[in-house]
Amino acid sequence: MMRFVVLTIFPELVQAFWENGIMRRALDNGTITARAINIREHASGRHRVTDDRPYGGGCGMVMKPEPLDAAIRDARQREPDAPVILMAPQGQPLSQSLAADLAEKQALIFICGRYEGVDERVVGKWVDLEVSIGDYVLTGGELPAMVVMDAVTRLIPGALGNEDSAKQDSFSHQRLDHGHYTRPPEFEGETVPEVLLSGHHDKIARWRRADALMRTLVRRPDLLDASSLEREEIRLLEKWRLEIERLISRPGSRGFDPPPGDG
Repeated sequence: MMRFVVLTIFPELVQAFWENGIMRRALDNGTITARAINIREHASGRHRVTDDRPYGGGCGMVMKPEPLDAAIRDARQREPDAPVILMAPQGQPLSQSLAADLAEKQALIFICGRYEGVDERVVGKWVDLEVSIGDYVLTGGELPAMVVMDAVTRLIPGALGNEDSAKQDSFSHQRLDHGHYTRPPEFEGETVPEVLLSGHHDKIARWRRADALMRTLVRRPDLLDASSLEREEIRLLEKWRLEIERLISRPGSRGFDPPPGDG
């Protein structure tokens, strides 16, 4: 079982996320538990203020250390061994391998920052890992935390209806996923690849591997650079290379000028 704890000033955002789809199913079948801690409840004063102006000047506000420190202490009392994760643009990029590593934990504590960021003294004291979901800035850490929780939950046995689904997802083997088709067999003149209607499981499996390789080659060749090729993939790539060379060398082909530096 995975136990999620989310520290936020907007607990209703993550509560709505947990009440739908795969997350709801995982909660219902006991694969995960999820709890939100409202940072405001740990703030003092009549207005429960959680932010203040930054030292040194500048625009925006910074999350105060006192209420956040108290909220983390609350979470750690319940989950003493859980790593504390801060969702932040400067963090480690989220990847399938990182999601798999996090899925091996018993519990995860997420800090969802707001405003211009979190007081650095809290980061140094508590945070074990900073995670980013991309090179852009969002209003708060709630959406990134939801993305991480979704990616992690899919990898926990029992979360999905079909245990093979997570294994076949894009990036699980440094390859994009193959194309998917369903009924009807023809839609607006486009037909489903005949092999998928054949009932021949080996041929279907080969088609899917080839389609996944082609998609990865065209859309994300960097994934191929970062992984080893299987024998069947090498054979396919060699076959495609020969076909491309044949097309280029056909009589009447006009050729092309190589890009600068490729001469």
